[in-house]
Amino acid sequence: MKICFLISILICLKTAIIAQSKGRYIQLSGVILNDSLQPLPYVSVSVKNTKQGTISDFNGFFTFVVKPGQELYFFSINHQRMKYTVPDTLTLKHYSIIQVLPKDTVMMQEVVVYPWPTKEQFKQAILNLKLTESDYERAYKNMQREDIRIAAKSINMDAGENFTFLMNQQYSKLYSAGQYPGVSLLNPIAWAKFIEAWRSGKLKIK
Repeated sequence: MKICFLISILICLKTAIIAQSKGRYIQLSGVILNDSLQPLPYVSVSVKNTKQGTISDFNGFFTFVVKPGQELYFFSINHQRMKYTVPDTLTLKHYSIIQVLPKDTVMMQEVVVYPWPTKEQFKQAILNLKLTESDYERAYKNMQREDIRIAAKSINMDAGENFTFLMNQQYSKLYSAGQYPGVSLLNPIAWAKFIEAWRSGKLKIK
């Protein structure tokens, strides 16, 4: 009889404590981390069956007001959704937690895309393919590419190349300022440029 009376008293006390705790609010703060214990930014934190929630900042920190006993859900793309229940026995007005969200890996089935509905239709289309291009036509197209390459070499310099050329000239002037200019006849780089221009036909008289 006494045991039943004590159990009844404990149940009443627990009910009173829970009822009292549900009527007050707690400032819940925390940090959200990933598997590598690095801060996880922009994680959605919501309270079950309510419109209450928040989002963690760039450092994974969040803080908002909750009630004891409420369930929180943490959601982030590419991570598992986790649940946390606020203890209903808290007596402090402030409470801090650390929540870890494991990486969520989803294995998808292999998808093979064919240009035809079936392999048989694809094979039949390849067998029926008629190539009308002859060796002469292919050689003519290759010559067209060579003409384009030659024409590209004869194009004048653009704005960026002109700017680089002007800067090089100014650098050369500043380098030899206050002294006799260098003799280009003894400059191997100048000789290399001269030979290259002579071979490419840039020295021809037009």
